[in-house]
Amino acid sequence: MTSALTTDVRDGIAVVTLDVPNAPVNTFARSVRDEFTALIERFDRDESIRAAVIRSGKPDVWVAGADIEEFLGIETSSQAEALSRDGHALLDRLEKLKTPVVAAINGACLGGGLEAALACAYRIGTETPKTVFGLPEVQLGLIPGGGGTQRLPRLVGLEAGLDMILTGRNIRARKALQMGLIHELVHPAILDDVAIERAKALADGVLKRGMVGGPHGARHMLLDENRVGRALVFRQARERILARTRGHYPAPLAALDVVATGYAHGTERGYREEARLFGELAVSEVSRQLVFLFFATSALKKDPGVPEPAPPPKPIQKLGILGAGFMGAGIASIAAQQGTLIRLKDADPGRVGKGLAAAREVMRDRLTKKQITRQQLDDYMTLIGGTTDYSGFRNVDLVIEAVFEDLGVKQAVLQETEAVTRADAIFASNTSTIPIAQLASVSSRPPQVIGMHFFSPVPKMPLLEVIVTPQTSREVSATVVGYGKALGKTVIVVNDAPGFFANRILAPYINEAGILLDEGVAVDTIDRALVEFGFPVGPITLIDEVGLDIAGKSGAIMLEAFGNRMAPSQSLVRVVAAGRSGRKGKKGFYRYDETGKKRGVDPSVYELLPTGQRRTEIPSDEIQRRCVLAMVNEAVRCLQDGILRSSRDGDVGAVFGIGFPPFRGGPFRYVDSLGTERVVRALEGLNSDRAPRFAPAQLLIEMARAGRRFYPERGHPFPG
Repeated sequence: MTSALTTDVRDGIAVVTLDVPNAPVNTFARSVRDEFTALIERFDRDESIRAAVIRSGKPDVWVAGADIEEFLGIETSSQAEALSRDGHALLDRLEKLKTPVVAAINGACLGGGLEAALACAYRIGTETPKTVFGLPEVQLGLIPGGGGTQRLPRLVGLEAGLDMILTGRNIRARKALQMGLIHELVHPAILDDVAIERAKALADGVLKRGMVGGPHGARHMLLDENRVGRALVFRQARERILARTRGHYPAPLAALDVVATGYAHGTERGYREEARLFGELAVSEVSRQLVFLFFATSALKKDPGVPEPAPPPKPIQKLGILGAGFMGAGIASIAAQQGTLIRLKDADPGRVGKGLAAAREVMRDRLTKKQITRQQLDDYMTLIGGTTDYSGFRNVDLVIEAVFEDLGVKQAVLQETEAVTRADAIFASNTSTIPIAQLASVSSRPPQVIGMHFFSPVPKMPLLEVIVTPQTSREVSATVVGYGKALGKTVIVVNDAPGFFANRILAPYINEAGILLDEGVAVDTIDRALVEFGFPVGPITLIDEVGLDIAGKSGAIMLEAFGNRMAPSQSLVRVVAAGRSGRKGKKGFYRYDETGKKRGVDPSVYELLPTGQRRTEIPSDEIQRRCVLAMVNEAVRCLQDGILRSSRDGDVGAVFGIGFPPFRGGPFRYVDSLGTERVVRALEGLNSDRAPRFAPAQLLIEMARAGRRFYPERGHPFPG
């Protein structure tokens, strides 16, 4: 077996290179931990080794953290607790070595990787965008299990340490230097040389362990040493956690308690509590679901979008965008940051100007957050050219239309585009509901027509839904999927149908919320119930945000396609007919101020609803059951009808596209957690007096009879 660690001793300095064989990144798998244990034992007994440097053999990663695959084998909390205790013991030995160790960090230093770096005597980072530091465990429903809750706050200060631990947020190398997380920041080309020099200085006693090499250092705030001050920090952190998670995610609260334990009772007690709670969280349902999503998104990154053998994706060097509105400008802003040359077209010069300004504003936000430089912003904007005609479209590789949601308009721009572009140019529609085959019916080259459904706002929403028709070529599909990934999106491929996947399952969810309005349930009562279930916003807030006019058009398309099962509510129809458009018009189901901020339910909206001002009380769990099961049932129909390629794609699409609660894993994972038989019984009960809205999908009925699940109960969710 090839070793992950290689050691080259130079003048008493051991230069250790970590390069896990046959792996894209370094992780602390069991075999790697065993090698580190043997290395530490060697340092303990080999007097000729005066100091050491740990570097990475991977180009963009120092250590990415634990090997998440190992978590799948954990069945009890005691197993996970033992894993944490083993990590404590290993890093305690590293920290107390008489041989000082320098961490030479180029690339991502995350999770267990950062915890290992914290145990080193000296830390040097490189000034590159790839070098980031973080403890992302809370994003998997866990807490740091290798001592991070104890070492990090004491190094960088309580507030800064808590921010990293409780949010899982990465920080860049320069920020790490400023907060005292690393001692030095150097150019990658001199990292090894500087690290060896610092190792020699530590061995010679010229440089002391803990001495801060940078100009800033770790400046602990006075309140860290003050019991009253610490109590204030912990209380405020708890309030922020509850406001953000609504109690659905136990890991941040557990991490807070562990940090507080260490400050109140000492680090030894803190380590014990860290191991205990790490063990409990590792086998929790929330962590299981979040780990599932980690594997699902990882699998999608490797998925070419077409059956193997997949054709190689063609490079997209020049992009045409039709429509300079909110969506078109958003697409332009992310495409420019990937180095794509862009022509942004709209019919009116004013709209083109607004689109260019909107794209710049997206990038200005990144500049404010110091994610890009002023020069980069200017360089990106030079890639975007505005136009009111098709000049510059002759040599585009891909055209994305983001025009008005009308079939006739979209067909017209498709034909205009094909008249001025190369024969191999791809035409992609950003439509949210109109079947791609209907657009392609007027095309002179249907194999080149595809759907690219971005979600709003484009720069922030992670999902891209790629829609293929039976005529779409494999090369076009692979190219669009590849480009979507290059844009930083999580891509799912779905087969063509009205509403595709995300909007199709959203329709019955929104409709059921509207029918509850028809029955007299208050607007904010419905929204509150679904937020309590775990959605980021309630369904009524959602359609106000998207635009009631757009929701009305989508509803009509879904009704035509699926009949009474998708009939929109009277409430939505009446509010749309009254001319209310939602947030963009400052008036919908809610009131909005001049800045667009929501200011509570608009009392006058009830005058438009079937029950008027008369309100009906329905328990929150019934509201949740009706809305969520309507969505879940439709998701299963999409799998049954072949719209989805897999339940994996459906779960990722629902979580990343429409905000299905991540801690529930997605609609298919949710069905598995409840049991198919229980879900069918619940749907049949609801359908008894609400037919045909809740008629169970045939696939669900068959699975319930056979006692089947969508995913294996144990082991890897995607074996092989």
